[in-house]
Amino acid sequence: MRLKIAGRIMVAATLACASWFAIAQPYPARPIRLVVPFAPGGTTDFLARVLGKTLGERLGQNFIIDNRAGAGGTIGADILAKADGDGYTLLIWHLALTTAPSLYKKLPYDTLRDIAPITMLGTTPSILVVSPSLKVNSVKELIAAAKAAPGHLRYGSAGIGSAAHLATALFENLAGVKFSHIPYKGGSLALAAAIAGEVQFMLETMPDTYRQVKAGRLRLLAVSTARRLPALPDVPTIAESGVAGYEYYTWFGLFAPGTTPEPLLARLNKIVNEALAMPVVQAELRKDGVDPAGSTVEELRALVRHDLAKWAKVIQETGMRDH
Repeated sequence: MRLKIAGRIMVAATLACASWFAIAQPYPARPIRLVVPFAPGGTTDFLARVLGKTLGERLGQNFIIDNRAGAGGTIGADILAKADGDGYTLLIWHLALTTAPSLYKKLPYDTLRDIAPITMLGTTPSILVVSPSLKVNSVKELIAAAKAAPGHLRYGSAGIGSAAHLATALFENLAGVKFSHIPYKGGSLALAAAIAGEVQFMLETMPDTYRQVKAGRLRLLAVSTARRLPALPDVPTIAESGVAGYEYYTWFGLFAPGTTPEPLLARLNKIVNEALAMPVVQAELRKDGVDPAGSTVEELRALVRHDLAKWAKVIQETGMRDH
């Protein structure tokens, strides 16, 4: 019994020393790996590059963007979950973090245990765009085409559980239509497929998608928010276009391994929130459709817990796992 107690004390003391060492050392003392669980391009990658550049300049260390696409973001999440909790491996991901446990039968990590929230980064709406080859000019025409040939129209996404997948599954459920889901390994690849006509439409996050609209490569039909966007006052919402009750937006967050000590999470939270508050960063994010939104560690932790329950219910009701 004494040996067991002594062993536990030694383990606790070792962990305490490790935590103290992690926060007592100058941080950062070497380059930081910023994992992006999608291919280059798309909103998550855009956020990582803006944040990495800004933090790198402020902290005097390189932020190395590590794109690890596949399995709807869970490959990148698993890399983070298995990394040391020393602040040198971080992950940028979005609300799909909270949908993956309901979409995949078995994950190689535990979301609440192995992934620690640092701060919210921002939110962005999705926009409904169609390939130039699809001859529809409104949401009502898209719904009519889908009802005339169930499952015939194809939409692209960055993978199962991605923003485009979630937004479109909700659209299907509320509009009473059926589409065919074609998952890719990143939003940029899905957008390229839409431009080429391999898929007919997408309901994707705004930044990279709207650039393609402005370039004339995709046609914009509607926005996913409950109200029209100030930046696009002439573009209707999906709800006002015939899909009553439709509203969808994506939040993005920064995460660390679950073993990261709370004091280090607090330090990271302060560092990143200060960067998000910089006018130049806010202007750059807003220019591409991302609304900056810092938070406390606890606020993001509460949001993750809330959305785990929320999306479990939505996924069960919409049958997304079968897509």
